[in-house]
Amino acid sequence: MTERAGAALTAYRLAGYAALPLVPLLLAYRTAKGKEDPARRQERYGRATLKRPTGALVWVHAASVGETNAVLPLVRRIVEEGLNVLFTTVTVTSAAVAEQRLPRGAFHQYSPLDITPIVNRFLDHWKPDLAISVESEIWPTKMTRLVARNVPQIFVNARMSERSFKRWHKIEAGKGGLFGKVTMALAQSEGDGERLAALGVRDVRVTGNLKFDVPPPHAAPERVEEVRRAVEGRSVFVAASTHEGEEEGIAAAHRVLRHRRTELLTIIVPRHPVRGPAIRDMLAAKGLDVAMRSAGEPITPKTDIYLADTLGELGIFYRVAPIAFVGGTLVPVGGHNPIEAAQLNVAILHGPHVHNAAEIYSALDRTGRAEVIRSSEQLARVLDDLFADPNAMRRRATKAAEALAPFTGALDATMRALVPYLEPLAITARLREREGSPR
Repeated sequence: MTERAGAALTAYRLAGYAALPLVPLLLAYRTAKGKEDPARRQERYGRATLKRPTGALVWVHAASVGETNAVLPLVRRIVEEGLNVLFTTVTVTSAAVAEQRLPRGAFHQYSPLDITPIVNRFLDHWKPDLAISVESEIWPTKMTRLVARNVPQIFVNARMSERSFKRWHKIEAGKGGLFGKVTMALAQSEGDGERLAALGVRDVRVTGNLKFDVPPPHAAPERVEEVRRAVEGRSVFVAASTHEGEEEGIAAAHRVLRHRRTELLTIIVPRHPVRGPAIRDMLAAKGLDVAMRSAGEPITPKTDIYLADTLGELGIFYRVAPIAFVGGTLVPVGGHNPIEAAQLNVAILHGPHVHNAAEIYSALDRTGRAEVIRSSEQLARVLDDLFADPNAMRRRATKAAEALAPFTGALDATMRALVPYLEPLAITARLREREGSPR
């Protein structure tokens, strides 16, 4: 390890110890904001609320909903090999998705805070045989403690943006630092792979993006039909996974366009449903008639905005609205996943901030399947053009799905790369099961 990397890790570790007295205040604040589960807050301290199962255990960590949805098919494959999976996430929304969709043999806990005594407590209880992190979940204390316990750690669906690379490169200053502790990285793209290798990961392979192999988001047919009947005869547009600062622009576009299209209905699905009341108040202050899904308010002929502030229902609105603006792109969040919209034949619009999924958006933009929006005025104009030409809107939507077809196959490629690590654990698990012996 270089001197600079060692000094950075030491400083990070000491900062963690210094922050320990502040952790209760931090978690209390996050709980008040709806970002922590008060009933399970102890899990964030590394205190398990479940017993460790006997046999081999694979620890899979994903940060939030997008990463959770992407990796769940892989979790299912690992469980089918006869292995137990401890699945950790950070956000409340991702925990809810995991609880609903994890297969038998996998179970959820909240991720421990990345502070040495907390991580040690977590690892002492769970004793994972293999650790898998999804996308860009880089936690220095967790990584160094896994090395100390000789636990292989693998990045799957690994992503390293140019901006993050520059930041990490200054810290690492050569190979052998933090990234040298990673056993293997399975990168989303050639660019991600090159950057991870330059940071010091020894074994880098490009296996593609798992999100391309995820089935379209589920939606109960009766729920889809219920919303479809409510919006019949209206021009419907959905703004999906929006963040603070985006809803204002969408509202402005709606106000401009409704003078020409009085039947317009905009559906806003915020990335964080807990923001629903604040968004409603902002929209109402602009003179817009808002119906709030979490409150059970119906869509009426007077409704301007339908605020779908609920969890796990985006699939309904992608099936009802022919046009979608994908959020996290008008503000510098980096862009959320447009794949689900493309799978359901929705015409895609997005802002300029797409560095989290640059390759996907590039493929869509390059072929005319998606369009970059930079202002509320442009959004209103593009929506008006698309609503005026339904055939062009359908062609764009169909072409979006076609543009993403060549990117599939990441799930199989990822499993093939993991076989040398999973197979010995599975064989041992089967032997112990036959012998009836504990771990």
